[in-house]
Amino acid sequence: MSGRFLSGNLFIPGHAGRLEAIYKEAEPAAGSPPRAAVVCHPHPQHQGTMHNKVVFRAARALAEVGFATLRFNFRGVGQSEGAYGQMVGERGDARAALEWMIERHPDAEIVMAGFSFGAATGLPVGCEHPRVGRLLGIGMPVMKYALTELMTCAKPKYFVHGTLDEFGPIAQMNSWFADLPEPKRLARIDGADHFFNGHLDEYQAAIRDFFREQ
Repeated sequence: MSGRFLSGNLFIPGHAGRLEAIYKEAEPAAGSPPRAAVVCHPHPQHQGTMHNKVVFRAARALAEVGFATLRFNFRGVGQSEGAYGQMVGERGDARAALEWMIERHPDAEIVMAGFSFGAATGLPVGCEHPRVGRLLGIGMPVMKYALTELMTCAKPKYFVHGTLDEFGPIAQMNSWFADLPEPKRLARIDGADHFFNGHLDEYQAAIRDFFREQ
C-alpha cells in the first residue's frame, strides 16, 4: 500500500491480529528531508498504552521538528488483538509497526523510539533493522532488563532520563550508558522521576531540541 495517509486513528496488521494505532502526518518545513518515527509505549501489564503522557509528549516533540509519527498499542492493549507476549510478541508488534511506517515513508529517515518497556522492546528491533537510522530511548528500565542487544549497536542513540528514575537509578543508568558504543548522547532531567512528573515540558524540549539540531 502506498500514497498519502490522513492523520488519525487506524488499525495496522500485526502478527497476533490487528494493532490499534494513531498516525500523525508530518508537514516538514520547506527543503527539509522527510522524517518518520515509531514510538513504543510502557509495560502492557502495568497500564501502559499509546496514550501514556510520556509517549504522547515524545510524539508531539518529534512532530514539532517535522516527523510523521506512529503510536500503537501492543497486543492485548486497548483495541489491539492478541494477548501479552512476554516481550517476544511485543517485539513482533514493534516490527509490524515499523514496517507499516517504512512502507508509507520509503524515502524518510526512520527513528525508533520507546519509553520504559517500550524502549526495551523497540530499540533492539530498531537497532537490527537496516532502515532505522537512529534510536530514542526514554526512561530506560536498566534495573529490570539487561538490554545487552544495545551493547553492540553502532547506530546513533539518544536517551532522556530522569535523575530520580525509580526503574533506572541514575548511577546504574550512567554506568550502562558508559558501556554503550558511540555515537550516543544522554540528556539527564534533574529531579525527574520515571514518568517525568513536574518535568514534562523540560523532557519534551530535550527531545525537540536534540532532533532540531540534527
